[in-house]
Amino acid sequence: MFAKILVANRGEIAVRIIRACRELDIPSVAVYSTADAESSHVAMADEAVCIGSPAARRSYLNIPNVIAAALKAGADAIHPGYGFLSEDPYFAEICAGNGIAFIGPAPQVMEAVGDKATARRLMAEAGLPLLPGTTEPVTSLDAAMAIAERIGYPAVVKAVAGGGGRGIAVAYSPAELRRAYQATRSSAQAVFGDSRVYLERYLPTVRHIEFQILADAHGNVVHLGERDCSVQRRHQKLLEEAPSPALDADLRAEMGEVALRGAKALGYQGAGTMEFLLDEDGSYWFMEMNARIQVEHPITEMVTGVDLVQEQIRVAAGERLGLEQSDVLLRGHALEARINAEDPDREFTPTPGRLAEFRAPGGPGVRVDSHCEAGGQIPPYYDSLIAKVIAWAPDRAAALARMRRALGELRVEGPGVRTTIPFHQRVLTDAAFQRGDVWTNFLTVRLGM
Repeated sequence: MFAKILVANRGEIAVRIIRACRELDIPSVAVYSTADAESSHVAMADEAVCIGSPAARRSYLNIPNVIAAALKAGADAIHPGYGFLSEDPYFAEICAGNGIAFIGPAPQVMEAVGDKATARRLMAEAGLPLLPGTTEPVTSLDAAMAIAERIGYPAVVKAVAGGGGRGIAVAYSPAELRRAYQATRSSAQAVFGDSRVYLERYLPTVRHIEFQILADAHGNVVHLGERDCSVQRRHQKLLEEAPSPALDADLRAEMGEVALRGAKALGYQGAGTMEFLLDEDGSYWFMEMNARIQVEHPITEMVTGVDLVQEQIRVAAGERLGLEQSDVLLRGHALEARINAEDPDREFTPTPGRLAEFRAPGGPGVRVDSHCEAGGQIPPYYDSLIAKVIAWAPDRAAALARMRRALGELRVEGPGVRTTIPFHQRVLTDAAFQRGDVWTNFLTVRLGM
């Protein structure tokens, strides 16, 4: 096992990883920007190292500073969390070159799945179902127009290096495709430093289903069931649940086997998710793979009893998985509401500021993952996530009631700070959501957002 782990992240995921390290009796090292000097993860870790000024590129994305902090602290492993450097194969290579274990998949695997077109090609070769589209980048507008004509409209243009809901544009006509192609290439270059795009057929009424994968270096691969991530705004997840109300045992077993086949074809190691689109008639298609821990991982932990972060650490240290597929049993139902410092009434505009009050809910079946506390600052430089409220109960109806109760107890107040709590309360009381009738266009169709 590792002697010391540096956590190359901030916020609630840094706190989550530090807690896992403590339970494994592994000393942890926090890194922080000057904007996060008073953040909870800094106080919780055994050691802390400042790695730069507030801008992420000068701190959390500054690879030389992160590596220098690890070497200075004597850390022999780095956990990247999600976001920032978590899916950067170059960073993983630099870690290895400095004798530091990267807690995640191998660089070549990250590179393959990070290139969405390559990932589609590899999964097609492994026999996974794909929506009509391309498995190579589209090199010209004329080629894009020809492909869209072949696969049919609407078509979606996606950045090869995309992620986090960015680098996606839907076109319902040739005129829209011209705009979408150019706009996506430009935004992809600006955000990801890679202007390449690919095309696939767009389905407006689908569910977003992801299967949690764990794999070790000894050939053992399991899935831990699925999460339904269909409540989205502009392709960004807002509320998730496990298991999906749309899957029965047979479909879950079938999709789980397909997910395992894809992970094995990649030689995947660590925690990751195989992501699918599910149609109204039960048809499904591979969409992408995320080679990291997900924001919504706690709901899988709640229904399986498996600590995903600890398993990540053990696998990266060369240990075998502590479970087999037959050990994975789904118990009850869990939901996660992402509470962001955003104003839902103003197009979810971020509202950073200092928190005068932060009071987390409690009681049976409620878990809150957060780095916030009264008096703490929500800086304007990073993601606006304040907390993740997770509610578990023996069935979905009880879990919905428990989540409504938990959100009613949650208090987040501060000058100018608005949150997404009212948004989640609105979703939870919607009749279609209560029936489990939820698709990725749910916010547009049901809430007009």
